[in-house]
Amino acid sequence: MLTTAKPAAPTATTAVRLGFALLAAAAVNTVIALGAVALDDGGIRMGLSPASYLPATAIGLLLGTVGWFVIARRAPNALRVVVPAVLVLTWVPDLMLLNVGATAANVIGLMLMHLVVTAAVVTALRPTLTPAAGAVQPVGTTG
Repeated sequence: MLTTAKPAAPTATTAVRLGFALLAAAAVNTVIALGAVALDDGGIRMGLSPASYLPATAIGLLLGTVGWFVIARRAPNALRVVVPAVLVLTWVPDLMLLNVGATAANVIGLMLMHLVVTAAVVTALRPTLTPAAGAVQPVGTTG
């Protein structure tokens, strides 16, 4: 765990990691959508078609990346609080779909998709945080 960190400038390596993150998130979200559709008996299937979730996955990754770098430049330690808080906030509209006829399978599928996009952004961008001078790192990690 980093005690203090500062953000590194985005690089070509970061862009490649984000590209792989997008592909992985799209693939996992496709599996989640297929499972949710299979379990969604008589629901509205909101957001479970590829035309809905694939662009949303890309937009979520883009917005997450912008947010990450904005926060990382100002207060990198705040990411530990902001990332989970934003994830929970993205679940609010999902839960509200229960009021308009969505099934639990639909809602849980969408919530899992948001978790996948969040995990993809964090996995791709965590290496952009570098330890500040004099910061103590756990054994076996590198800066």
